[in-house]
Amino acid sequence: MEPTDRDLMLAVRNGDAEKFGLLFDRYHQSLFGFFYRLTGDAMSSEDLVQDVFLRMLKYRRTFRADSEFRAWMYQIARTARIDRFKKHQSPTLSSLEIDNTTRGSIRPDQHFEDSEKSRTLQRALLQLSEEKRELLVLSRFQEMNHSEIAELLGIEVGTVKVRVHRAMKELRDIVRAMSSERQHAM
Repeated sequence: MEPTDRDLMLAVRNGDAEKFGLLFDRYHQSLFGFFYRLTGDAMSSEDLVQDVFLRMLKYRRTFRADSEFRAWMYQIARTARIDRFKKHQSPTLSSLEIDNTTRGSIRPDQHFEDSEKSRTLQRALLQLSEEKRELLVLSRFQEMNHSEIAELLGIEVGTVKVRVHRAMKELRDIVRAMSSERQHAM
């Protein structure tokens, strides 16, 4: 049976640093996606991923046996992002490079459609407020459930549900407006 994230982090906390590589393998891409969808910048996202893993090692003793690993990790990620952008004064960057490394082999025309949809979604996400963008990234892209998000943000589960619903509605409205603008431009 494969060890849980909690078991691995408890082992790391207790001195078994080799287990940390398994956590890195499990969460590197996920954290990169989290940061990229929030910032739109691949280089900053990669830097932030490295910062999170360094902080996880540094603060490993703060991980409690009753903690939910993902919530703990994303709290560190949120703090790292806030700290970084306090220094740089720009929480959202305008670079809209789309990471194609996760794509399998697909038809060239399908690749164009997918990359166009990805760019549109990324631009739409960047138009949301930081709070709404973060909620959608956590719930839709990081696949955290509402109770995990509630624990992470320190709010009620019902509040998370309402905010995610409102953010999704606003995102749909933005995407519709962008599609409408694109059709009028043609």
